Amino acid sequence: MFVSLVVCTLFPRFALTVAVGDREELLRAPAALAPEPGRRERIGDVSLAAEAFGVRAGMPLGEALARCPTLALVPPDPAGVADAWERVLVRLESIGAAVEPERPGLACFAADGLVRLHGGALDHVLAAARRAIGRPVRIGVGPSRFCALAAATRARPRRPQVVLGDARAARDYLAPLPVALLRGRAETAALPEALGRLGIATLGELAALPAEAVADRFGDAGLLAHALARGQDGPLRAREAPERIEEELELPEALSGVQLDRALGLLVDRLLARRERRGRTLRAAVLAATLVEGGTWREQVPFREPLADATRMRLALAPRLALLPAPAERLRLAAVRFGPPAGGQRALLDEAAAARRARRRERVRQVRAAAGPDAALRVLAVDPDSRVPERRAILTPFE
Repeated sequence: MFVSLVVCTLFPRFALTVAVGDREELLRAPAALAPEPGRRERIGDVSLAAEAFGVRAGMPLGEALARCPTLALVPPDPAGVADAWERVLVRLESIGAAVEPERPGLACFAADGLVRLHGGALDHVLAAARRAIGRPVRIGVGPSRFCALAAATRARPRRPQVVLGDARAARDYLAPLPVALLRGRAETAALPEALGRLGIATLGELAALPAEAVADRFGDAGLLAHALARGQDGPLRAREAPERIEEELELPEALSGVQLDRALGLLVDRLLARRERRGRTLRAAVLAATLVEGGTWREQVPFREPLADATRMRLALAPRLALLPAPAERLRLAAVRFGPPAGGQRALLDEAAAARRARRRERVRQVRAAAGPDAALRVLAVDPDSRVPERRAILTPFE
């Protein structure tokens, strides 16, 4: 019987590596990503030297500095991380892989269908992925996503870890590994600390517990962790083919206030005028900035309804400019999700509004038929500033 295999590609400290750039000496010293402005005061990725002091990602900033007073804080670069990670995903997709990105630095794809495409052997698939990425990467293979992730954490850049078999083989492989691996999944990231206080150190010990007891203590997250420890996991959810258009504008250093709003308006006009948009509406946009003091800022803005109107887009995006933590030297606007064509969308909205009006008229007619002509009334403001409450508004028939 053929067993499906999942390939996991892992880039340790991906966000820190991108933020450091060519200052590689920081990776050899205690360093960590500084908290993003406006977010919780918790550090990001940490270097190996910082881990030796007990500092780990997600730790409060004060606690991290108390453990390692010489800790160097690197300004975060969320825009650079997003761009670098997108390039990695596109390279993986170039070999035919349907990729599921877990987070920047961690992606999985199924080996099914790629074996024949790349010479009939799993080793050829892994070699093709390594060549396409073009940078050191840890690769793990297993019957499930979590097992493949665990294998990738134990792999070396040129020596992938491969676990062959079914869920039982995955459970046997995971049994001696620490529960700290659960931090690799967002749903179970908070469990290792609580499990450690209960004396559960390995995934094998977790898998041996009754599922009912785990669910009673930890809820849905505990049930998921229990299933992962037993070699069970959900199916892969490959991302859709991305389509992205963007505009960028270099700013004078002192640009702020109304001038910054005008710069945003210029970017919106340029973005809507791009031929690649093909008359479609936008469902979400990403506003990013390169900061004068170093680092970047990035904010994704979903629209409540698909937009193709420049004025409404500026109204939705302008408040986000107040979140800029420092003066910006470059502003960028990208469309990341598209909706239907603007004309078709307006027609749909008009049809929906007409249907709502028709349903409202029918409800009013039924109410009046059952309770009399004065049953459905509406409040009409006449003199809102009057001192007499009875003069401020009157009741009129609802039409």
